[in-house]
Amino acid sequence: MTLHLPGANGTLRAYEPRTEPRTVTPGSAFTSRRVFSAAHVVADPYADVSPDSPAAVDWDATLAFRRHLWSHGLGVAEAMDTAQRGMGLDWAGAAELIRRSAAEAKAAGGRIACGVGTDQLTSGTLAEVRAAYEEQLAVVEESGAQAILMASRALAATARSPDDYLEVYGHLLRQTTEPVILHWLGPMFDPALEGYWGSADLDAATDTFLEVIAAHPDRIDGIKVSLLDAQREIDLRRRLPRGVRCYTGDDFHYPELIAGDDQGFSHALLGIFDPLGPLAAEAVRVLDTGDTDGFRALLDPTVALSRHLFQAPTRFYKTGVVFLAWLAGHQSHFTMVGGLQSARSLPHFARAYELADTLGLFPDPKLAEDRMRTLLHLYGATP
Repeated sequence: MTLHLPGANGTLRAYEPRTEPRTVTPGSAFTSRRVFSAAHVVADPYADVSPDSPAAVDWDATLAFRRHLWSHGLGVAEAMDTAQRGMGLDWAGAAELIRRSAAEAKAAGGRIACGVGTDQLTSGTLAEVRAAYEEQLAVVEESGAQAILMASRALAATARSPDDYLEVYGHLLRQTTEPVILHWLGPMFDPALEGYWGSADLDAATDTFLEVIAAHPDRIDGIKVSLLDAQREIDLRRRLPRGVRCYTGDDFHYPELIAGDDQGFSHALLGIFDPLGPLAAEAVRVLDTGDTDGFRALLDPTVALSRHLFQAPTRFYKTGVVFLAWLAGHQSHFTMVGGLQSARSLPHFARAYELADTLGLFPDPKLAEDRMRTLLHLYGATP
């Protein structure tokens, strides 16, 4: 049945929804690339909370979504910015999420890595920043998960030079029990991280980042780069010490970066692989056979959806991710912690639905159509 979707110009246009889903079969882990999906959290829609309240999480639905990702061979990057760290999910909620998800990963045999940050603080001394990192690192390591050292708003606010970053990260890396992933999150994802690594000049910041890595290569499994600059990522990965992986966090250029070139490739740790999980997994299995063209044929058409979800202001991409999870039937409602479901417009949702439906991302296209129709009626968008 025809849907009438609102466009950016305020008019309605007719759209004929897809009637059959894309068939994707769950499978085992990959052989050519290490691939993580940064996963969202499902809010408890019945909790009586305000946007300033601690997050109320639907644990059953949240963990079920992680099992969905593991069933397709994907790793889960837990308690990252996709899970609304610093945008609705505080450290207490993140710690509970880490413990629960790590236990679920052990039971399911799934790969998991968890974010370590300093979101107990809004600001502080360098000693307080180190202590906050150490507290979170202990929770992740005690859970049995791999640690991802995330960029710190408190460190960005406190550091006065590149040497402060070298000192804090060196201190942490000397005490980790297993190799970690370092995460460089650009200011398009979090404006508070402007000038990270001690400089707003990305070339200078890259030199400091590489200095941290060069000093501790045995403590670093890899780096996650989220700068939305494909050439900078390629240049950076070519300068990494042998054995240190590059995990792309570039939700604009991921097919070409994962495919790689004759000098190397990127692994993946991506928020867009939350809604794309099964399709992304199918593409990587094709790549495992050496068929780069087949991999690109599957994944290149998804970039339009990703660029739409991650359009500026990029940090609100989480809203589109959760919206698609609702349409796909992974949760029964479109409610987010912190009330973030209000962060995008109806035309944005309509375009996200259309792009995802065209790709065949919805296991039950009729359910997705009905839910989209409900949202349109809720907004009063009827022909």
